Amino acid sequence: MRTAKVCSTRPPAVARSEKELFDGYEGDPRVYLERTFEEVGGYDHLVALKDIRFVGFCEHHMLPVVGVVHVGYLPTDRLVGIARLARVVRDYAKPLQIQEKMTAEIATAIEKVLHPAGVGVVIEAGHSCMTLRGTNSPGAKLTTASLRGVVRDDPRTREEFLRLTR
Repeated sequence: MRTAKVCSTRPPAVARSEKELFDGYEGDPRVYLERTFEEVGGYDHLVALKDIRFVGFCEHHMLPVVGVVHVGYLPTDRLVGIARLARVVRDYAKPLQIQEKMTAEIATAIEKVLHPAGVGVVIEAGHSCMTLRGTNSPGAKLTTASLRGVVRDDPRTREEFLRLTR
């Protein structure tokens, strides 16, 4: 379990805001994936959920990161409700985070809990540290991807995932 401390000398409204904005230090986002539908009814194609909006904060600069996550997996014998995928994204975005790590964490959670034939996660996000300071590059977006199993190894499955999530 991850823990965070809020400075007690901050005004109460700031402390409440920090607790809400950074509440992802408690709990494990993988629990959302544990409740599944085991009867897939012969479904053997990719499941893709795109444009899951998130707001997080860069662990290096503590500035907002705003973007979207596209998630796909090829189920073997279990499906998960799509709202649960969105909750996993939300909870991995909550703690101070770097996008590359968040991409890998989401893919690993889906892989380890659902045991699909393959997983794909793509994140596109604008980083306030790039747009408000430093290089001052408004509109710049970082794209990261984590492809696992057949989504990585089979060119047709990889292309299908990328096409579905464009």
